[in-house]
Amino acid sequence: MFNKVISVILVILVAAGVALGAVNYIEQGKIKEKVDMVAEKYDEGEDKPQEDDIIIAGEYKIESTLPISEAYKSGDTSALSDREKETLDMAKAVLDKIITKEMTDFDKEAAVYKYLTKEMKFDSGLLTVIPTSGEDSGNPYGVLKTHTAVCVGYATTFRLLLQMMDIECMVVHSTDLTHSWDLIKLDGQWYHTDCYSDSETGDFANFNMNDAMCSQNHVWNTDFFPKAEGTKYNYAIMNKQVIENIFAIPQFISENADEENKGGFSCSFKEKIGKDDELTAKYIVETIMNTLNNTSEDSYYESLWTKDENGDYILCIFRRSFNGEENYDSIPEDVRESADEAIAEYFPDFENYGEDGTEKNIYYYTEAKG
Repeated sequence: MFNKVISVILVILVAAGVALGAVNYIEQGKIKEKVDMVAEKYDEGEDKPQEDDIIIAGEYKIESTLPISEAYKSGDTSALSDREKETLDMAKAVLDKIITKEMTDFDKEAAVYKYLTKEMKFDSGLLTVIPTSGEDSGNPYGVLKTHTAVCVGYATTFRLLLQMMDIECMVVHSTDLTHSWDLIKLDGQWYHTDCYSDSETGDFANFNMNDAMCSQNHVWNTDFFPKAEGTKYNYAIMNKQVIENIFAIPQFISENADEENKGGFSCSFKEKIGKDDELTAKYIVETIMNTLNNTSEDSYYESLWTKDENGDYILCIFRRSFNGEENYDSIPEDVRESADEAIAEYFPDFENYGEDGTEKNIYYYTEAKG
């Protein structure tokens, strides 16, 4: 597993601009040194069936936030350190700003999600495992103070704010110890929420997912962490449109994909999708996705099929943006040609950059972000 992770890291280094902006070639030697350091630390890591005291990416420790949340609820801060007291004060200020008395638990969770995904910025390192803002970007103190976070920082801060409001929440870690996110309990059912993956977009693509939805991009110890089977509070399902049948999918996607700044949209069907319709429905959606992704210049689309609490199919479409203004002019022409040759050797259909330096065809994977 580790060799695969490092291989992915090295591949991403070749074309890092796809995910988080182009890296100046002068800095590549420094980045490689950081990758090597992470590799050494990662070898010492071990997945354990527990929530806290897990080291992510050989760098960030998932620490309990209960002492702070319990002090907030009891009003007794005498057992807290000065750092914990400051963290509590910052967290309280956030809740005072975004939470109102009439809110339900779902409303409160959504408010915290919006705050973290819009107000915080992910660490500007190339990957979660190559940080630039120090270890405090992995805990609530640093996140609330600097508004910069890696995945552990998003997850533990989200958990702290929800615990302060008596909403049950856990931090989940991936089995390869490279990522973390949250499980939240609403009306007796668990949901996955990954603020880091939605950072700076806040498009609800990774908000209140059940296990089936979350497992498309996440892998975790399902024997230890509680099952997430809820659908009621999934954002896509809550806001779905109803269309006639699977042959109305092209019109539905076309109309919604044309709307600006719309991160995700979903639909259900008046005519239930039976077994005989499943393959046709999949063909329609995948063909449209390929068409959109081959023609779009500033975004790419992902599709997801899920089912609501009645067992009926829901189609979810998410639009992700990449930086259409990035032109990689800082990369010398001979270096870029070498990169293109290396890619083309194994990907013969690769389309490289135009003469003006702008991308013709870029494939951007969310996993590269953290």
